[in-house]
Amino acid sequence: MNIIDKDNNVRVYNRISFRVYLYFAIVVCVFAVTLGMMFIQLSKSNTKATYRERLLNKGRSIAEILHDYIVYENYEEYPTFMVTLQKLESSDMDIWIVSNEDEDSPMKELVNTDLTNITLNPSVQAILDQSLLGNITEKVYYSDIYKETEMSIGIPVFDADDEVVGAVLLHAPIKGQKQLIKTSTHMILSSAITALLVCFIVAIIFARRLTLPISKIRVTALGLAEGDYSLKINSNQKDELGDLARTFDILSERLAQSEEERKNLEQMRMDFFANVSHELRTPITVIRAYTEMLIDGIVTDQDKISSNYDRILKECKGMERLVGDLLLLSKMQNPDFVVEKEPINLIQIFDDIARNATAICMNKNIAINISKDRDFVMMLGDYDRLRQMFMVIFDNAVKFSKENSTIYIKITCMDTIRISIKDEGVGISKEELPYIFEKFYKSKLRQNANGSGLGLAIAKQIVIKHNGTIDVLSELGKGTEFIFTFSHMKNTDEFE
Repeated sequence: MNIIDKDNNVRVYNRISFRVYLYFAIVVCVFAVTLGMMFIQLSKSNTKATYRERLLNKGRSIAEILHDYIVYENYEEYPTFMVTLQKLESSDMDIWIVSNEDEDSPMKELVNTDLTNITLNPSVQAILDQSLLGNITEKVYYSDIYKETEMSIGIPVFDADDEVVGAVLLHAPIKGQKQLIKTSTHMILSSAITALLVCFIVAIIFARRLTLPISKIRVTALGLAEGDYSLKINSNQKDELGDLARTFDILSERLAQSEEERKNLEQMRMDFFANVSHELRTPITVIRAYTEMLIDGIVTDQDKISSNYDRILKECKGMERLVGDLLLLSKMQNPDFVVEKEPINLIQIFDDIARNATAICMNKNIAINISKDRDFVMMLGDYDRLRQMFMVIFDNAVKFSKENSTIYIKITCMDTIRISIKDEGVGISKEELPYIFEKFYKSKLRQNANGSGLGLAIAKQIVIKHNGTIDVLSELGKGTEFIFTFSHMKNTDEFE
């Protein structure tokens, strides 16, 4: 079932751009509300402090003047002072001059407010009581008269003996607070709306920068899912999204390589079966033909019957050898297959090869020249596998060598073990050289007509399993040289 949304049908409220704008808007709104509340509270505090300082200064001035009137008993100028107080009251505050309840108080002549039949606001009453006790007191409360917040301050008036003879009460509405709050709220709302608009533009730009590489990554991912490994994002961003985009590009390259390898392996598998079928078809056809001739009684001569049986046996042995080589090659190519290694002397292997090669060299009068710089060249390996590998190379050297030529085997041991097997044969062309280690590859030379094309492939796998390398140098008409390189055992002096 295909669950990939190719059209990117994501609901609006689930889109990254919407969420980015929403987060920006939330932050802006929270910031605006917090800043607005702090601004309003700060404005209230500053306004109250201003009113307090103003009332306190005037109240102290009035109390000092009343104190002088009482001390010096200079009451002639008091009416003029009262006219001045009335002017102050008519502007933005009320000024009450209240005497103490003591009938002998000198303030009896100076009061301007009779509170006998008046029910005072509890806050005003508290201020009056504290002032008559000699304390400067202030309170902020809601006034039913002014229908807004009001500030009252009480300041005691002292006589010459520092006795409290009365008090001065100043009342002033804190004008403009409602308007301040209203104006501030309006400004905050206007600023918030403007900020949201700016935020919207910024969010669009930011979200586009954020979502564009994500969209490219999505398209690339869909392409990769459908097998298009040529897609690249090619992002130059120096952030996490840029790293993710470059990672996708690396993934695309790796998948392309894997796909190419898969195709190559698939082609190799098809070629393998085709080659195996081709190699088995000929001997099976021959065996079937000879068997039918024997069964049908076409061949009656006893010598020809024996010859047919010999040919059938030869073809069976050839198929057995081919199947054995295929099994061996398959085993050697298995990554989990590990050869059993033990300390072996390479010189012994080549001595063994030289003794057994006499028969195959005799027909072409080929000489074997073995040179070595020591009698013991020790390494860890599988004796039988290494002997098989060198025998494949030696057998090919004999097969493609000219008559009356020489095969040179040179063994040196320095930092590594180096074995060279060189012939004076027909050589290998530059075009064929890259393919000689492939399975079933056979040259078109008549000397290779009966080969299976697996010998060199097996030899290379044996080299790999022994952590070695194999190189080939060849020139047409001048021979071929196979060079093997292996790591030698440490502390080999004990074998010398």
